[in-house]
Amino acid sequence: MDVAREKEQLLSIKVMRLTKPSFVSNIPILSESKDLPGNGGKLSDFYPSLGVAPNLTGFTMGELLTLPQNFGSIYLGETFSCFVSVHNDSIHNTQDIHVKTDLQTSSQRLTLSGGTTPPSPSLAPGACIDQVIHHEVKELGTHILVCAVSYTTPSGENLSFRKFYKFQVLKPLDVKTKFYNAEYSLRMRATGGYQSDEVYLEAQIQNITQSPMCMEKVALEPAADYTVEELNSTQAEDKKHLIFGGFTYLNPMDTRQYLYCLKAKTPAGAERPFLIKGVSSIGKLDIVWKTTLGEKGRLQTSQLQRMAPGYGDLKLSIAQIPDSVPLEKPFQLTCRVTSCCERTMDLKLVLNNVTGLVWLGISGKQLGKLGPNASMDIKLQLIPTVPGLQSISGMRLVDLYLKRTYEHDDIAQVFVYSDDEGAP
Repeated sequence: MDVAREKEQLLSIKVMRLTKPSFVSNIPILSESKDLPGNGGKLSDFYPSLGVAPNLTGFTMGELLTLPQNFGSIYLGETFSCFVSVHNDSIHNTQDIHVKTDLQTSSQRLTLSGGTTPPSPSLAPGACIDQVIHHEVKELGTHILVCAVSYTTPSGENLSFRKFYKFQVLKPLDVKTKFYNAEYSLRMRATGGYQSDEVYLEAQIQNITQSPMCMEKVALEPAADYTVEELNSTQAEDKKHLIFGGFTYLNPMDTRQYLYCLKAKTPAGAERPFLIKGVSSIGKLDIVWKTTLGEKGRLQTSQLQRMAPGYGDLKLSIAQIPDSVPLEKPFQLTCRVTSCCERTMDLKLVLNNVTGLVWLGISGKQLGKLGPNASMDIKLQLIPTVPGLQSISGMRLVDLYLKRTYEHDDIAQVFVYSDDEGAP
């Protein structure tokens, strides 16, 4: 960004953005075999300074570097770098030169340099005061770089002037998130453990810049109440392999999906994780990328909010259940009842038979008292009478204090097979 020289001033200022060169592709049109480059020779024979690999015939004049011709694009999370030069255009010495640069955004004004720096004692004719400024851009929209210069003339007069440079900060990534609440963990079932209230976060990240970028890091930093497990890689031969393969770059407008599993932490001295209610903070995504020439950018999302599912006063979940059972043979399941209210409940269990499954046990059994946020496990038995995929229903929990009945249907499914068919 060149600035016209002020005629009434002894000093002038120039500002240039510092950015790396870019690739330019030139595709030659060949009409004869002797055209350059052709099959008859190597490009390095004609341009040795290009450092072309040996034995590379038919190499096009492409993918060469070119210097920036304009200000270019600046994206959120990247580092803005510029070169500021104050030049003495006069034939006189100037004293007490002070150069200050500020960055004005829509919400704040930041001092980038010169805020506490003492002024330079003098500047000879034709001499310069140069400085390089680096600033990580953390806000979208219009930015104004304000460069202010003050100095003293040989006659003792104090002069000053300012220059303004406006540029736009664009959005590099489009990040979309989705939450999935898992009522029952299949991985916990495989190990014979109890249910865990897991939350799955799907993050869709799209490159909306005009050039490819290399995704160096995409991580979820969980909130204090959660632990996180990333599900974007596979383990093989003691090594982790990304499910995306060996390519870590995103072309313009390409989208990549990342998946994370979050679990509520277990408080000290407790046996099970605490129940999270209402709106809670899950954590934030930390994204680091590099451009084609290695310039790094970084973004952190705000705290991701999740609305925990509402269960009313009681939450009924399955702790253990078999995947498949034989026809007309009893099987056992374990249910967990969790209080989601702030009062003590006195519970009674009522079992109602439905088509395909028959309960074994006593209906109307007293379960006892259940305190606030406490849990109890109930072991039950059923006999399947119809083959196929059967839904477990007909459980009723009655609070004897308030005479309130809580109905629970379709709490789980089990596959029933006959002995002739065998287990699937």
